[in-house]
Amino acid sequence: MFERLPSNWMLAIKSIGYWFWLISVLGIPMSYYASLHSQYSNAWPWVVVVVVFGVIPVLDFIVGRDPANPDEAVQVPRMEQQGYYRLLSLAAVPALIGMMAWAGWVFVSHDAWSWIGQLGWVLSVGTVTGSIGITVAHELIHKDPSLEQNAGGLLLAAVCYGGFKIEHVRGHHVHVSTPEDASSARYGQSLYAFLPQAYKHNFLNAWKLEAERLKRKHLPTLHWRNELIGWYAVSALFLIAFSLTLGWLGALFFLAQSAVAFTLLEIVNYVEHYGLHRRKLENGRYERTNPTHSWNSNYLLTNLFLFHLQRHSDHHAHAKRRYQVLRHFDDSPQLPNGYAGMVLLALFPPLWRAVMDPRVRAYYAGEEHQLSDSQLTHP
Repeated sequence: MFERLPSNWMLAIKSIGYWFWLISVLGIPMSYYASLHSQYSNAWPWVVVVVVFGVIPVLDFIVGRDPANPDEAVQVPRMEQQGYYRLLSLAAVPALIGMMAWAGWVFVSHDAWSWIGQLGWVLSVGTVTGSIGITVAHELIHKDPSLEQNAGGLLLAAVCYGGFKIEHVRGHHVHVSTPEDASSARYGQSLYAFLPQAYKHNFLNAWKLEAERLKRKHLPTLHWRNELIGWYAVSALFLIAFSLTLGWLGALFFLAQSAVAFTLLEIVNYVEHYGLHRRKLENGRYERTNPTHSWNSNYLLTNLFLFHLQRHSDHHAHAKRRYQVLRHFDDSPQLPNGYAGMVLLALFPPLWRAVMDPRVRAYYAGEEHQLSDSQLTHP
């Protein structure tokens, strides 16, 4: 639909379209108010989940791909300095935390829903805090200013996944698409085999990396300068606040939406790197990360919702590039749909393998040895 528009027009459209994240956040209160006095009261809490994973994949095909890359010499330097894009991502932080707190109050105080409606509510809120919240956090923790670093950490603490701030930047980005990275799914590995080790690795490796950093400063692991202790303390404060104000049901809601959010994150990790590996060189090292080592998805609609997260190939090759100037590369491995559709597909391993395994084999055409048993096993 937009593929023939001039690049300048597309960049202007996207500068406004990045506010689409508000649709997801506002979808939570809208679904609540729609449920009031409705004979389908228990259906409305599911609306956000249905739209994200049922409607958006279809709209991705209809709206089409995004053809626009900013000009490196002129547009990129200017766009990276524009505070508008930074403000846009930072504005999501209070909006998301406010929405989460209000949604917790609804979960506890609204008695018109059965357990079916309550389940849909938790899944919908977790979908928003996982898709928008963690995406914004991911953007912010890769930037140098302390305001953005702390804002990103706060969003991760709000879903009990503060370790991601450390493991993702210092672990995943170093070892991505190698057997050393448990966040890079192996060829033939199902989502349900991937998730437990991803949870475990994120937690343990974050502590290992932070302990190594403190050791270089001649400090013990259990020290007030341990960043993990700080962010897990913030998560504990969230839990205490929900418990004191909303009781045990508030605590349950907070923990449940957190689990949904960080599970969605790890499913996206599964999608982003499934089956792709950096080739091992003759000297025993892995080749440098480049745009061919992550799956790319250039569908415009989801890219607007997710701050260009789907241009993941460029992100891994140039981790500090801001979202508004991330580029699409035609030679990057391409997903057949946006992330929402791919997440849904990953839930059904036979369908996932039927769609994705031929694409992985095509990627390694002539280099089938790269799919050896040694590449399929996590450490």
